[in-house]
Amino acid sequence: MTLRVLLAHPQVVVVDKPAGVPVIPGRDGGDCVRAQLEAQLGRSVWVVHRLDRDTTGALAFALDADTHRALNGAFEHGEVGKSYLALVEGVLASSVTVERGLVKIRGGKVRLARPGEQGLASRTDFTPVEALRGATLVRAVPHTGRTHQIRVHLASLGHPLLVDHQYGHREPRFGLARTPLHASTLSLPLGGVRLEVEAPLPGDLAEALATLRQA
Repeated sequence: MTLRVLLAHPQVVVVDKPAGVPVIPGRDGGDCVRAQLEAQLGRSVWVVHRLDRDTTGALAFALDADTHRALNGAFEHGEVGKSYLALVEGVLASSVTVERGLVKIRGGKVRLARPGEQGLASRTDFTPVEALRGATLVRAVPHTGRTHQIRVHLASLGHPLLVDHQYGHREPRFGLARTPLHASTLSLPLGGVRLEVEAPLPGDLAEALATLRQA
């Protein structure tokens, strides 16, 4: 499979990550986005950040070690702009921010920290984009990059993703068999300028959105 390149730059390349493929090899080995991109470019690349296996959208790789260090620092200091689109259950009536600690638990999952419990700081802004019948298209802007942050924050609001085998409904719905979360935009600071990238909605999310609009 050929990866769609969203941005080709001398120091960084941004691809449109497909669903179902991990960024790096899992415990069982197998294919991954990094290996696909290295084969496609004929050179080594450095992983700058990650997306969950079933999350689609803008994913950046550095093309040299110096850029890798610079972008890692930008992510660590919150200088990278990111936004996601998500299809969630129910109608999110207004914008809301979730700022709660997260705690890792068994099975690679996380949960909200309980009162008095020390958790990893996390914050996400949510804005409704389009109200649908029994669902909402939501824009999520994470200010931290914790594992499953957006998914857990949405579930805490009572608006989990329409399909989420770990934090919501497991069965396919509206033609979706995966978590409907898409890394829509990415803004990278590099060399005194900002590289702005936007990833189009993948086919399954676009089709689910069309189905919900007709419901």
